[in-house]
Amino acid sequence: MNLTYVIPDLHGRSDLLRDGLALIAAHARGGYGSLVALGDYVNKGPDSKAVIEVLRADPLPGWPFFPLKGNHDVMMVEALRDASKMQGWLDRGGNTTVASYGGDPSLVPSGDVEWLDGLALMHHDRQRIYVHAGLDAEFPLDRQSEKTLLTKRYPAGDTFEFGGRHVIHGHDSQADGPKLYKGRSNLDTQAWRTGRLVIAVFDDDAPGGPIDFITVQGPPG
Repeated sequence: MNLTYVIPDLHGRSDLLRDGLALIAAHARGGYGSLVALGDYVNKGPDSKAVIEVLRADPLPGWPFFPLKGNHDVMMVEALRDASKMQGWLDRGGNTTVASYGGDPSLVPSGDVEWLDGLALMHHDRQRIYVHAGLDAEFPLDRQSEKTLLTKRYPAGDTFEFGGRHVIHGHDSQADGPKLYKGRSNLDTQAWRTGRLVIAVFDDDAPGGPIDFITVQGPPG
């Protein structure tokens, strides 16, 4: 059985990321799978710098890794390249990101900014589509807007799927999540605040939602 493990929004919780990676490796029992991260690595939580360091350093050696871009990652890149956007970023959680780098935006390495900027907006396989926020059913995959992919919120209870494939996303934080529907899975459990990160496990050869979950419980933020 080929498995894909999906890590939702981290927002600076490097502790949950490290524990989660260890639990994924244990779940795989010495085997290999694919790893997808749904974006929003930075802001709000205490250690965005360490989250980026871990993700940039081949988090599970030998595993295919697909880190996606989230809207907060875009905020960080834009603010560090355009001073007029700095205060808006700081007000939306960027202050904790700056603190993790030593308290001055100038201390953020250009390599971290370039890595975030170069991330893909979407990943898909035969059974599923992975994206930070969501998809617009009116457009094919290659015509989805960046705004939709990064910021869409589905109506409550929407069972949306896309072309027969299950959609896996985060962005819409639900402390009592994950929220699972026939056509989509929202994995964002507001981990930066709740201290509970839920990693979903998918069977690459079978359609539909998760077949298992790995729950990482740390202190609340």
